[in-house]
Amino acid sequence: MDGDVHVAPRYLAGSPGHGDAGFAPVAHWPHHHLDEGPHQLVVTSPDHRIRIGWAGDDYDLWTISAAPDAVSGPQWTAIVNQNTPPELVAALTTALAQDWADGQDRFLAAPSLYWRDGVSPLIASGWKHEAAERGAVELTAPDGNAGLYINPTRRDLEDGTQLWAGPAGWDTRAEITFTPRTPSHLIAATAAAFTDPTPAARWRESLHPKLAALAQLTPVVPPRPPVPTPRDIPPRLGVRPVPVGSIPRWSTATTPSAALPARPAARR
Repeated sequence: MDGDVHVAPRYLAGSPGHGDAGFAPVAHWPHHHLDEGPHQLVVTSPDHRIRIGWAGDDYDLWTISAAPDAVSGPQWTAIVNQNTPPELVAALTTALAQDWADGQDRFLAAPSLYWRDGVSPLIASGWKHEAAERGAVELTAPDGNAGLYINPTRRDLEDGTQLWAGPAGWDTRAEITFTPRTPSHLIAATAAAFTDPTPAARWRESLHPKLAALAQLTPVVPPRPPVPTPRDIPPRLGVRPVPVGSIPRWSTATTPSAALPARPAARR
């Protein structure tokens, strides 16, 4: 286990300092390690239409986008900041990997006209519909520590839909921001990760104190060693050696008998 505590809900786990969980669903895609530029690593779909950039030392840690072809500009972009648990990013990259494998270009589909289609997992989990400015939509998690904001009337805004978690602050607030043309099912897949009850493993000393105060922490119990089977247990008593030249009493074998006395000759 990569940690000594389980953090629940997972959206309060913060970043572990690496993006392994987010890259795991696309580990088989081409990796491009860059020496210059904002991103140290860019993972692309085999046709280069989906791009996942990782900036290891920037506030905007992930830049995920999709384009109609390998050389055109992105049709939509998702920006993920440095405080976001990579387990949430994994939900998005998993959906992208599935879309690309299906070969139907669903990752380029037009978003639904109904905002509820992109946030249905949150509504089903009891997130509250808060009062917002005219034309905007705002949802809040039952614990008040996560939320979603949509402004459907301003399609020119790059921050069309934003999922957030944690207290406000440069080093505590997690944010995933989608541009307006992001397909609704990709937003819904990411939103579903916010409702997943599976905790995230973290090292207690690296977890931000403000997040630790809001989350539920339980110790990570290492797995027990497997219970040995009868085949794994050596016999307690060794096999009793059989003396040379002797036959066990239960054997059906016979020993060479001693020479019998000669039978006297028959009388004539």
